[in-house]
Amino acid sequence: MSAFLTVFVTIFLAELGDKTQIAAALFAAEGDRPAWLVFLATSAALVASAGAAVLVGGAAGRFVQGPTLKIVAGLAFIAIGALMIRGALKGAG
Repeated sequence: MSAFLTVFVTIFLAELGDKTQIAAALFAAEGDRPAWLVFLATSAALVASAGAAVLVGGAAGRFVQGPTLKIVAGLAFIAIGALMIRGALKGAG
């Protein structure tokens, strides 16, 4: 159970206030669709994207081990952040 709680809390905290939640809130706020429909659709989308991530991560874990996988993931986050900063700076100029 502790593994479940560790994953749950980590993902829950990582998702708080991200653009997926903001998009879900905007869809619900528009009022032209029922809130339960927005909840079900966003839940299904999150389950599907998490499923894809678990499948890819499971496959990657067979070829790349612990520390290397964490380094690659960290570098990917840095690259994505750098691209977002570059795009923001380009748009501001």
